[in-house]
Amino acid sequence: MPASTPVIISRKTQSSFVEYYRAVQDTQNSTRPGMRDRFTTIDRLYQRETDLTDEKQTNAQYNKAGDPNKLQNVAVPVVKPQIETSVRYMTKVFLSDPPIFPVVASPNYMDEALQLQSIFENNAREGGWARELILFFRDGAKYNFAPLEVTWDREATYTVETNLNSDIKKGQAKQIIWEGNKIKRWDPYNVGLDTRVPASEVYKDGEFVFHTESMSRIKLKSFIAALPDKIIRNVVPAFESGTGQAGISSVASDSMGYFIPDVNVSRTGELRSSQGMNWLAWSGIADSAQKIEYKDNYEVTTLYCKVLPSEFSIKVSYSNTPTIYKLIIVNHEHIIYCEQQTNAHNYLPVLIGQPQEDGLSYQTKSLADDGADFQRAASTFMNSIFASRRRAISDRVLYDPSRITSAAINSPNPSAKIPVRPAAYGKKLSDSVYHFPYNEDQSSNDMQQIQTLIGLSNQLVGQNQVSQGQFIKGNKTTNEFNRVADAAQGSDYMSALLYEYQVFAPLKKILKLNTLQYQGGTTLYNRDEKKEVEIDPIKLRKAVLDFKVSDGLMPADKMINTSTLSTALQTFSQSPQLAAEYNMGPLFSYLMKTQGAMISDFEKSQEQVAYEQALGAWQQAVLEAMKQGATKEQLPPQPLPEQYGYNPKTRAPAPTQEEEDGLSNTQ
Repeated sequence: MPASTPVIISRKTQSSFVEYYRAVQDTQNSTRPGMRDRFTTIDRLYQRETDLTDEKQTNAQYNKAGDPNKLQNVAVPVVKPQIETSVRYMTKVFLSDPPIFPVVASPNYMDEALQLQSIFENNAREGGWARELILFFRDGAKYNFAPLEVTWDREATYTVETNLNSDIKKGQAKQIIWEGNKIKRWDPYNVGLDTRVPASEVYKDGEFVFHTESMSRIKLKSFIAALPDKIIRNVVPAFESGTGQAGISSVASDSMGYFIPDVNVSRTGELRSSQGMNWLAWSGIADSAQKIEYKDNYEVTTLYCKVLPSEFSIKVSYSNTPTIYKLIIVNHEHIIYCEQQTNAHNYLPVLIGQPQEDGLSYQTKSLADDGADFQRAASTFMNSIFASRRRAISDRVLYDPSRITSAAINSPNPSAKIPVRPAAYGKKLSDSVYHFPYNEDQSSNDMQQIQTLIGLSNQLVGQNQVSQGQFIKGNKTTNEFNRVADAAQGSDYMSALLYEYQVFAPLKKILKLNTLQYQGGTTLYNRDEKKEVEIDPIKLRKAVLDFKVSDGLMPADKMINTSTLSTALQTFSQSPQLAAEYNMGPLFSYLMKTQGAMISDFEKSQEQVAYEQALGAWQQAVLEAMKQGATKEQLPPQPLPEQYGYNPKTRAPAPTQEEEDGLSNTQ
């Protein structure tokens, strides 16, 4: 919240912003219902919950009751394996090697790069970046629409300190304020944006983007308490707003309200029934004398908009300059927080990924859209096989009711004895029942059709069974197999490259500039280096132009070309002339730093180098003098460390008790 400047706005300005928000919502009425329907269809395909027929539900109840003879229709999994294959690839590329965003810099600023990397590592751990990014990748594969909010945030957390007033020195919790970069995946069902620009360009060219989420009374209380400089006079009306138990504003239309898709019907019913529950009344502790008439559920919208302050009666010197504001609105009518975004990046801090981009903007199909028809067709063939099995198990027949009762002919017991009526006595029993001829010869063909459809679907999205982690028999050599496997990842690689320039390039820029703008001095523990790192924000800001933030697709070895440096080191070692022209020690340390090995602490100081050179020259001179028969008094004096400003004790501090214990254990 404190990434920028909280603003206390007048009632007139508040009314203008609320009207603006409603106008923005009106622009979504033509697009959001269609997007939600498409997302719901995709999620049903992903969850294999597209069959809502009575027969499916009835047979499911029979199976649940323990009757395995009722065959349910099933959906052949085509969409989900393709989505998860893409998500696994993106996770492997961007998240598998910690830290998520390694930082490299020129040799002069490697220490500052370590500071920035330590900050990112702390932010990623505290903010759960990996989880949010995995959800982001899955949204992109499902919907081709993956929104991600990136902000500098603060939150109250706790640490443990020793209670010196206690005789046994107990630990006690102490509240501290954590600040850092937060990455949050937004639910695509409840996102609105300026569709006049491509989704991947909303952050820089869009006018607005917003997200609505549902909050309980307790969560909203905690959320508001953490806001700095909230609009106090609107807090109570916000808590009391809404109609009925759900607490939803009467001004909210269907497209404005928080949306829960009906995907897994048995579960969404449970979720909806829990919303709007009056827990105070249920528990019998509702107090009619309470000062605030709370509701049990609230819809909270975060709106980022780029507007002209003069149009909202905001009196500033730059009133006709587009300015970014962040608004938090409860139940679509009560603004409880307003913040002017003064970030150095000057973006709407919401990045939207589209891993499939072909110039058609919002009309481009997602990975799931491409596989949808094939899943439906394959499921049709599979269910025809089940229908055949149902007929084979319980086929329809013609029978003479004067000879056989209906109860006997429809008995579920496969070994039941069927008595005949007296009318059948003395007659040919085979004439009492007529069985329709049925020859089951299509099942094997249907299975082949299913495999063909799955193969066509994989061909469409650029995958195969190998890329999905399945073993394929064949007679290919190792190199031939590897070429096939690499080719199967071509489509995913192009999607990763789009992610890099749509989302991760601006994301890294936002993370870096937010840190340089708002990070204060502190001490952080770097897990990779296993040491504490002092954060000096002044040095960080001076080094800003030299930082390069890498990720899985653009790793550090590509950004600084470490292979070339390695070749250079080998060349230097074989060429005394080149080695004389360059400082080999610092060059080697820099190369090792880019690979995560910090060996600068072991570099010799210039004083030590000068002393050791003098000592070597003295030893050579003494050896030559002794060969010529020189006496002890005739030998040159031995150089001393202090003559060169070198103190050997400062370079090798005595080990701590823990280090000595660890050394003895290894021995």
